[in-house]
Amino acid sequence: MLQPLFLTLKVALLATLIAGALGIAAGHWMARHRFAGQNALDAVLVLPMVLPPTVLGYYLIVLIGRNGVIGAWLEQWFGIRLLFTWQGAVLAAAVVAFPLIYKAARAAFEDIDVRFQQAARTLGASEWELFWRVSLPLATRGIAAGLALTFARAMGEFGATLMVAGNLPGRTQTLSVAVYSAVQAGDDPLAFSLTLVISVLCIVLLVVAGRLLQVKH
Repeated sequence: MLQPLFLTLKVALLATLIAGALGIAAGHWMARHRFAGQNALDAVLVLPMVLPPTVLGYYLIVLIGRNGVIGAWLEQWFGIRLLFTWQGAVLAAAVVAFPLIYKAARAAFEDIDVRFQQAARTLGASEWELFWRVSLPLATRGIAAGLALTFARAMGEFGATLMVAGNLPGRTQTLSVAVYSAVQAGDDPLAFSLTLVISVLCIVLLVVAGRLLQVKH
């Protein structure tokens, strides 16, 4: 049980870092710009939240598979294969969890009083300094709550992970996939133990996210 747990935590942490970096950047950019087609782009960025995980898994296979646009390029030039690896599981979890941090970051940045930013510009701050010294600190709590939810979602990811990374014990078998395997094998005690572990971890993360949002408001 420890091996799937450690792998799940590693996958969730790396997926959160990837989704977090991209989600915060996208959220900040979308919060600060208005342009034609913005709603359509927003819908695309949030799409992983509503699409079935198996559909996302299929899209990822098309992209990073051996014959995929990205997958063929990675294998040809770097000898890297993502399918049926724990790195593939990270990618799947990051894609599925991305909308949570993106929406949280965008809302947090849109919540900032523009007068603070105007004052910083008056004092000669560049856009880069404005982001790091004004916008990001003021949006920290909302972003932290989003990251907690992102981590929880990445830990519980199943469908896309199973399609992209497979179910290889000790290599790509995360907690959620291990639960599936235990149920298939009729090992109810193991399935219950794994379910209990992931449930407790997710509850803790949801409580943390809720407390951060309460403090924010």
